[in-house]
Amino acid sequence: MNNTTINEIQKQIQNNPILLYMKGSPEKPNCGFSAQAVKILSIYDVPFEYIDVLKHLDIRTELPKFANWPTFPQLWVNGELIGGCDILVEMHHKGELQHILHSASSSES
Repeated sequence: MNNTTINEIQKQIQNNPILLYMKGSPEKPNCGFSAQAVKILSIYDVPFEYIDVLKHLDIRTELPKFANWPTFPQLWVNGELIGGCDILVEMHHKGELQHILHSASSSES
């Protein structure tokens, strides 16, 4: 693993209460799974940061090893990996995502 990139990833996760590693941007997602993740997050109206892994090949390569999660998008909340698109959809339908996201966004202030 590339330690410089891992340090950068750790900083990003630490400095952003809600962080989505995705393909593309929230305004212009580059894959259906990233688009669905953004759509779910927008339902909860919480501020989140994103990293476009298509523009950061080093992060795209190293994050799956660091997170032990092979795919994108990846949602991180308060320093913890929540999961990818399927998990977000499942948590949204079960009503579990709202509490996690709102507790993270309220701890921001």
